[in-house]
Amino acid sequence: MPLITRAALVAITGVAVGACTCATTRSGTPAGPDTPFPAAALERIDAAGLLGHIEVLGSDAFEGRLPGTAGEQKTIEYLTTRFRELGLEPGNPDGRYVQDVPLVGITGQAGMTLASGQHRFDMQVGTDFVATTARFVPTVSVDHSQLVFVGYGVQAPEYDWDDYKTAGGGDWSGKTLVMLINDPAVPDPDRPGALDPALFRGEAMTYYGRWTYKYEIASRLGADAAIIIHETGPAGYPWSVVEHSWTGEQFELAAADRNMSRVPVQSWITLDKARELFAAEGLDLDALKQAATRRDFKPVPLQARASFRIDNQVREVQSHNVVARLPGTDPLLAGESVVYSAHWDHLGRNPGIDGDTIFNGALDNASGTAALLELAEAFATAPVRPRRSLLFMAVTAEEQGLLGARHYARHPLYPLDKTVAMINIDVVNPWGPTEDLQVIGIGQNTLEDTLASVLAEDGRRIVPDRSPEKGFYYRSDQFEFAKVGVPALYADEGSTLIGCPDGTGESLRAAYVAHDYHDVSDEIKAGWDLSGAALDMRVLARVGWRTANADTWPQWKEGSEFRAVRAAQLARD
Repeated sequence: MPLITRAALVAITGVAVGACTCATTRSGTPAGPDTPFPAAALERIDAAGLLGHIEVLGSDAFEGRLPGTAGEQKTIEYLTTRFRELGLEPGNPDGRYVQDVPLVGITGQAGMTLASGQHRFDMQVGTDFVATTARFVPTVSVDHSQLVFVGYGVQAPEYDWDDYKTAGGGDWSGKTLVMLINDPAVPDPDRPGALDPALFRGEAMTYYGRWTYKYEIASRLGADAAIIIHETGPAGYPWSVVEHSWTGEQFELAAADRNMSRVPVQSWITLDKARELFAAEGLDLDALKQAATRRDFKPVPLQARASFRIDNQVREVQSHNVVARLPGTDPLLAGESVVYSAHWDHLGRNPGIDGDTIFNGALDNASGTAALLELAEAFATAPVRPRRSLLFMAVTAEEQGLLGARHYARHPLYPLDKTVAMINIDVVNPWGPTEDLQVIGIGQNTLEDTLASVLAEDGRRIVPDRSPEKGFYYRSDQFEFAKVGVPALYADEGSTLIGCPDGTGESLRAAYVAHDYHDVSDEIKAGWDLSGAALDMRVLARVGWRTANADTWPQWKEGSEFRAVRAAQLARD
């Protein structure tokens, strides 16, 4: 891929790029297990540097950074140029800073008809429903498919749970499965108002609650279509996020079978439309939701029939992960890697909407990509280098279902059984310094213990995931690494802002989710204070530094669903 000069970047983007701070990686003295991260190098991570990168990556010139567009090309060129200027090696052993990620882009025009007896529902795409297909075909049609309410749509043998009552099998061809989002909300018999911790981790969401699981099981069962009923609380985001995320071009990893094994139609409907549907059937949706929280729930066939037609434009896209490497200094450990990751992509632009059409994704995730560059600069400018190698990886198509990370996990550039840890950054804290740092999916692995130790040295602390019911650990790129056994840490912004009233951080985050998340308004705000993000990234730098220099590897903790994967992986060596 051609590289561009700093002057060319300015010409392309119209945004000034910060002065180059390092031309070559310093070899210096090798670090030991107890060598601290050099203070001067840590201080290279600062608010001004973060803002400078966000201003470029989140600018209109980058067109929302959708894979397969001019915005991707500009993003790849910017990241490659920065890594090269820092003196980091190309991360791909073939001598490039990129890993090719073959994608297929599908732009679908969806229509849906829904009728219950003589009642025909008005279904407006975007307003009442969204529908897509993962199949690489010009047209997908589903005709008069019977709807069946299957509760949460979960088959979880470890919890003795089967919403389908099919003992793991059954033929659901000719049916459209209607599902609730999130896990079965099973009440705790001993604590009114709480969820049973013995089932689906209680308040914390499991992978069974993710929309990806819902569509995966619909595919396994051979259904015509899957409809997820959206609810803002259990989903963790408003309907506008569904509308913006599931309209426009959608991407899938290239597949030899053209994804014909996938359920033909993947769709969502609004809660209001679902209530209208069930009322027309003479059913109480709230009562059915309550029934779906019990093991004895049985699927409820509806009279309603749904038809879908999706006309597709399909194109092949060569997208890219961007990878840079800082080689380790220990001859015995340099073949092992610690990975820092952030996704560079966002939603692109939608010319079909009024006003601003560009989804800039300034926080999500120009900010995380900026943090990745700042971390790379800190390591590259340190006068000593760690024992293990460092990979700095900006992955593609996270917004499309973690596709860039999944491709790397399936086609790693460096052995996964020698990848000792992964630290992911997805949205930084733009509201100022905090006393705490949130660990998403707390209790998974010992990386969070290292994080707690580093924070304690600064008089700070870790706190548990404040919204465990939203399943954030399964919603960003660390999940794809965890699935293949690599201990992965996802630390999010704290909630106790220094000098602010209690709850201020949570209120600011809630406002962002409600008004800016996956919307055109996710742009740089006048009130941002990135000094807290800089402090957080210095902490993550020290966590990675200690992990890269330690005599032992991070470990999955007892009870983690990923522990057995790592054990089996290492047992094969």
